[in-house]
Amino acid sequence: MPKNPNQKLKLLYLMRILLERTDDEHGLTLPEILDALGGYGVTAERKSIYDDLEMLRVYGLDVERTGHKYFIANRTFQLPELKLLVDAVQSSKFITHKKSTELIKKVESLASVHEARLLQRQVFVTNRIKTMNESIYYNVDKIHAAITAGVKISFRYFEWAVDFSEEGGPLKKQFRRNGKRYRISPWALTWDDENYYMIGFDGEADIIKHYRVDKMAEIQLTAERRDGQEHFDRFDMALYSKRVFGMFGGEEETVRLQFVNHLAGVVLDRFGKDVFLSRADDAHFNATVKVQVSPQFYSWVFGFGGEVKILSPGHVAQGLCAAAREVLALYSE
Repeated sequence: MPKNPNQKLKLLYLMRILLERTDDEHGLTLPEILDALGGYGVTAERKSIYDDLEMLRVYGLDVERTGHKYFIANRTFQLPELKLLVDAVQSSKFITHKKSTELIKKVESLASVHEARLLQRQVFVTNRIKTMNESIYYNVDKIHAAITAGVKISFRYFEWAVDFSEEGGPLKKQFRRNGKRYRISPWALTWDDENYYMIGFDGEADIIKHYRVDKMAEIQLTAERRDGQEHFDRFDMALYSKRVFGMFGGEEETVRLQFVNHLAGVVLDRFGKDVFLSRADDAHFNATVKVQVSPQFYSWVFGFGGEVKILSPGHVAQGLCAAAREVLALYSE
């Protein structure tokens, strides 16, 4: 009778069986291991399995025995760590539903089938906003490649717009600059407030800019060497993030704000521990920060109602008043 070719894979199948079917709480007896190997068309004697288990231990697999059962004790990732990874994937807005499902399946493969069921219970939080751009993963890869190669990229940049005049749903891509391609020197990628951003240098405007990666389309690497090195030699990503993200789109200003005392934690979370604070009175403190003055910044201030006040500059305070009047006018009827 010809020898089963799967016999040569016996050790690999044994490792797979232990990794997939055992953990601290679930083991397999020797007869169960022999039966599982039989499912792969592999026959074995009890004595050879003892030798194989020892070889796996020498290899580095933490095979342990309790009573008559063998199991994998320590793994690269423990169950609590895998739960953290699953939660991070599931809650990330920049990862689409489809890719979230694919990634979570891969994370589950790092656990036994028994622990994977516990991970699946972490997935049932489904009503979270996800990006609609499935190509973000390829975008990130291309940007990394351009950064490594030190070249510029070209791309088109879009916003989601509402258009009920066409079939296929109201959401349509609306390209900025009438679809004209951007040509930017990429220098870094950062993840802020659940969104991926590319930080790059716009040589034509001679300034640092950032772009949402999920809104970049048709990215191409160019043969042109990137520029802006002198700006990024002294670039502080943490400082840039504090000033820009969530409040982007306007001129940078040094703004003095007054907060009620219980908002100290909010200020530190937003601007970091290095922000300058001073006492205003028993109930308030002042903070001096650098921000991008924009509608997003005004919205952030609006969110605190009467608990935050812009003290200076005057034109920034007036800008907030103008924005408030504009909103109020919508309800004047």
